[in-house]
Amino acid sequence: MSQMSERLRNEVHEVHEQVAITSAEGPHSKPKLYFELAEWWPLLSPPGLYAEEAAFYQQQLLGTCQWPCRTLLELGSGGGNNASHLKKQFDITLLDLSQEMIAVSRKLNPECEHHVGDMRHVRLGRTFDCLFIHDAIAYMTSEIDLRRAMDTAYIHCRPGGAALFAPNFVRETFNSATDHGGSDGPHRSLRYLEWRWDPNPEDETYVIDYAFLMREEDGTLRVQMDHHVEGLFGRNQWLQMLTAAGFEARSLLLNHSHIEPGTYELFVCTRPR
Repeated sequence: MSQMSERLRNEVHEVHEQVAITSAEGPHSKPKLYFELAEWWPLLSPPGLYAEEAAFYQQQLLGTCQWPCRTLLELGSGGGNNASHLKKQFDITLLDLSQEMIAVSRKLNPECEHHVGDMRHVRLGRTFDCLFIHDAIAYMTSEIDLRRAMDTAYIHCRPGGAALFAPNFVRETFNSATDHGGSDGPHRSLRYLEWRWDPNPEDETYVIDYAFLMREEDGTLRVQMDHHVEGLFGRNQWLQMLTAAGFEARSLLLNHSHIEPGTYELFVCTRPR
């Protein structure tokens, strides 16, 4: 057997082992993407791809807030891609559960205030004109955790302020699908395959499985598998829970040139004065 064939055989064996480990860890294991693989995030999801989306979020927040908007708290801010655009309008404070993702965001947004914390429990002791939770809200996989995140947003939202929640899906818009992408950096490259599916339509979660190919500067190729469990709730569940948290809430569809109309639903809220 050639050295190349032996190397390929070993890589396939490693992938099979990783899949088995991922399955054994269950839905509460930490996604590798946001922890041990966080330094690769800018190649998987470059900040420039977020400009149009962030502009839409900004428009909704400014149009909903009942005060002149200056401050914004983003919960689950990840690598700071949305913030890299929104910081032109807002004085932004960023919070994420992953210290590794916060480190990525600090490089991109050094002028922003950063905190490591859990959106379900954090209390910063002050309010903001606007609250924003992007797709990190999808990692609230139970109504209890989703409500806790909503309560955190409400507590930190100034009366008359606005809050925007952007889950990947509501139950009415979910579909099983595959996707792929990645990009090249100055010295390293990444490609990924994403497979989204719902193994149990009777519960309130779905899963996303990833395969990552990461090429190092010296040409070494690494293969990693990753398993994500995300929450899936109906539109009325969202609206009822946001109302119970104290918000005045409405749903709307994202208007984006690269997204099929009607497939991405957001929730925009006001905290009553």
